[in-house]
Amino acid sequence: MSHFEPIFSPGRILLFNLLGALLVWSWLSPSLLFWTELDDAVFFTTNAWLSGDNDAWVLFVAALNTRVFDVASLLVLLALFVWAMSRDPWHPNRLLRWGGIGVAMLLAAVFIAQGVRLAIPYTHPSPTLVYDNVNLVTQLVDLPTKDSSASSFPGDHGINLFLFAAFMWRFAGLRVALVSAAFAVLLSAPRILSGAHWFSDVFFAALAINLIATPWILLTPAGPALARAIGAGLLTLRGALPDRPSLG
Repeated sequence: MSHFEPIFSPGRILLFNLLGALLVWSWLSPSLLFWTELDDAVFFTTNAWLSGDNDAWVLFVAALNTRVFDVASLLVLLALFVWAMSRDPWHPNRLLRWGGIGVAMLLAAVFIAQGVRLAIPYTHPSPTLVYDNVNLVTQLVDLPTKDSSASSFPGDHGINLFLFAAFMWRFAGLRVALVSAAFAVLLSAPRILSGAHWFSDVFFAALAINLIATPWILLTPAGPALARAIGAGLLTLRGALPDRPSLG
């Protein structure tokens, strides 16, 4: 079966949704303190590293939370996208086909972001705003970096990174998907290391949202059909454009 063929897999949708529901239950259950304890352990451990005795590490974490690194992260995702496109065995109109996938992914990101905004009224501040007497990267370096957020839940970077990995799994195959998942973890880590996000903002909230929402896009005809329609539209648009004059 082609990676671009629309499918409907209710069994896998149910499995992923159950995993997402299990994560939600583990976070909401009053008898479980797993996420609270894990969040505190991760934050206080990583925050202790941000001291004047670790200047190189502080500068590294600060650099990872700048706009420049955000641009570098986008370039990494672009490189993964180009790699996925280069592995597509169906060569005719490959650029337009993957253009359709890219646009469909962006639309899915907007759809999920709006759904999260409407369906999840809860949010909370980052740990650096909750606890007193903590190390703040912004006070240790002169870089325009980020170490706090008044609304850190859910982690928007994590949502988009996991969504990208899911699209690569659906359309590019297992190898690209595994590399994309690894980079999703790596690229979401800087905000946790600086204290701008709790660990659970990413590895509970962002992951659970993708487990619940993304299968309904990628494991039904909706996502592949949308990508195919956009690619066909781009192909039609290209055919309607006048030929470029020859330079020879």
